[in-house]
Formats: sequence, C-alpha cells, structure tokens
Amino acid sequence: MGELKKAKLVLEDGSFFSGFSFGSNVSISGEVVFNTGMTGYPETLTDPSYKGQILALTYPLIGNYGVPEPEKNEFGLLKNFESENIHITALVVSDYSSEYSHWAAKKSLGDWLKEKNIPGIFGIDTRCLTKKLREKGVMLGKLVFDDDVEIEDPNNRNLAAEVSIKKPVQYSSGKIRIVIVDAGVKHNIINEFLKRDTCILRVPWDYDYLNEKFDGVVVSNGPGDPKQCGATINNLKKVIEMKIPLFGICYGNQLVGLAAGADTYKLKYGHRGQNQPCINKISGKCYITSQNHGYAVDTKTLPKGWKEWFINANDNTNEGIIHESGLFRTVQFHPEANPGPCDTEFLFDEFIDLIKKVKK
Repeated sequence: MGELKKAKLVLEDGSFFSGFSFGSNVSISGEVVFNTGMTGYPETLTDPSYKGQILALTYPLIGNYGVPEPEKNEFGLLKNFESENIHITALVVSDYSSEYSHWAAKKSLGDWLKEKNIPGIFGIDTRCLTKKLREKGVMLGKLVFDDDVEIEDPNNRNLAAEVSIKKPVQYSSGKIRIVIVDAGVKHNIINEFLKRDTCILRVPWDYDYLNEKFDGVVVSNGPGDPKQCGATINNLKKVIEMKIPLFGICYGNQLVGLAAGADTYKLKYGHRGQNQPCINKISGKCYITSQNHGYAVDTKTLPKGWKEWFINANDNTNEGIIHESGLFRTVQFHPEANPGPCDTEFLFDEFIDLIKKVKK
C-alpha cells in the first residue's frame, strides 16, 4: 500500500479516532452510522439510502474480495451494484485488505473509493465506535486529513431529491404496469418486479404520475427525513383515495405512513445490516431481513383502518403497516435484499397477485 496517510474521524461530541486513509484524501462531514452486515459492501456502498452518511462497518475484515466490474444485466441495470454511484459520504473500517481474491474482482475497494472520490479510514476501533453510537445514538461527524471542514447535518437537506432520477424511465413491456416512485430506489427492487412480467415506469420523487396509465404504485427506499418529501406524500394521498394497490419499501413505509395520516420519528441509531429479525403480527412468523433506515413510523398515530403488519423483534419498532382493505401495504425492511437474506421475496409475488385480483 506504500506510505500510509494519517486520517482522523471526529465526532460532534469532540471525541475522535485516528487511523489511516485507504480512499480519497478529501475531508468531509456527515452522519456517522454503523452496519452489522458481514458481506456485501459493493451493494451497500451503492445503496442511495446512505446518502450523506459516514458508514462504519462492524465486521472487522473488509476488502478481501475486492470489487467487480460494473456489468449490466438483461434489464440494463448494473449487476452487483444497487445504483451507478457510491452514495456513502465516507467509509470506516477496522482492518482493510488491499489484497483481494475473488473470481469476479477487478479492482480493490480502496481503488474504487479513490476512483469515486470517496474517503475511507481504517485502523480504528470500530467496536468502540459502535458502542458509542449505540449508547448515544447516531452522531454527526467528519473525516479529516490535512485540512478541516465544518460539521453539517445532511438530514436538513432533501436527500431523496439528490438521489432520485430527474425524468421518467420505462423498463420492459410486461402485462402489469407499475409506477415506482424513485426516492433513491435500489436496482434490485426494479429487478424483482421485472422478473415478474411487469412494465415499470420509474419516476422522480416529486413527479405527478396520477394521469399516467398504471395498475399499482411502489414507493422505494431512500435517504433522510421523509417529511422533506411533501410532493411525494401528497401524490400518495391521492393514490390511497383512488384505491390503487400501493406497496411501500423502507423509506416508502414512512412516506405511505405520512400519507395515511400517521407520524414518523428518528430512531436512536437505526437498523442497518442483513440480520434483523422481523415478526409478521398477523401470522406470527419471524423473518430475517436486510435493513437500512434511520426513521420509523409511529404506530400510535395510525388512523382508523390501518394496523401494524411487521415489528422488529429486537426493539418492537415498526417494520410495516397494512390497510384493512389489503390494498395498501408497506414494509420497513428490504424484501429485495442485495445484500442479505431473501426470506421475504415472496412479498413481491403477493403484491402482483393483489394487482391481478383488483384488475379482474
């Protein structure tokens, strides 16, 4: 790796962690969060839901399987990545390996970070950092090198608008037409629907799609405070009034909750990883899920006709809501996984079946 450049992660409370750079040597600020997943950093780093965040990975060894080439699948979407860009603000790891070994690897993680101008720091005690974040909650911070920057809160920005597409895009020509509201959609959400013979119209977060022809609406994952997306919420209120099948995923759970009349709040440190147990309150079954979110729906504020669908088995926070009609449903976790278990992929089939039933 040659001579290592020193770097420092500074938290808003004044505490700091010293380490070494393995990415771009650019000083930045953001919200410091942690992810408990053991694998999947190519997918995780390109998840738009991480926009504005300094991501600490709790698994100690990172980089040993490198990064694959950005090849496209049959739908024109990138394989092995969840978007075209790295969306984290910076990466924090304990032990970084510049030597990688994997049949699909074409470059090191450090080279990829440098290519995308994303800083990274290794050689710090991520267990200590994670413990601090669990006790105090997510904190603002900055990663600094020779120069310095001011700490800013990315949640004051409309992060969903920053990662959403700018104009509508259509995929395939299947029999069922679904609008996906892109608040930072992961590619695999689109893939899962395209595999089920659908036509997808992917629209910007604030796009007025109500005059388009569609059979169902999906609201994607995304970053930041959902209350910043007033235009999205207003459109969803109309979808509910029109009684069109609606499915919210992750950030989409919060947006649908707000459209229904409920409230949302910021979690202490969020849920990020591929190992979160969620219980279906109707069936009683527990599923292991992939997650990445910092806000949640306050189920105490749900209006009449709505009820909790899933809860997190660790802290009992909301993981999905459903309307008594069955037409509107949401999950806080990621049924499309990537990375993570595919235990809840059947939810895509259930939504397609719902649309078919309504169309009859």
